[in-house]
Amino acid sequence: MTMNIEQITPIGNELAIAWDDGIETYLSIEAVRKACPCASCQGEPDAMGRVVRPPVHYGDKSFELLNISHVGGYAVQFRWGDGHGTGIYSYEYLRRLT
Repeated sequence: MTMNIEQITPIGNELAIAWDDGIETYLSIEAVRKACPCASCQGEPDAMGRVVRPPVHYGDKSFELLNISHVGGYAVQFRWGDGHGTGIYSYEYLRRLT
């Protein structure tokens, strides 16, 4: 099933997402940041296939959402106040976070 985001915008401490199937979801901005799918946040497999998860530390600006960019027609990327911005959140991944 292909899904698309019609609109995505921060409202207070939540991220509001309107999907093309008429569903609206609201996610905590903090939860979205903590769910960052990049290798620096979630880890990556070592030579034996074990996922090595690095320690992730959050500071005062870690949950300050500065920018939302669309990546192709399948994902969004967030820029955070602490400079982090490497995570690419597929639409399917964002939908599963709800």
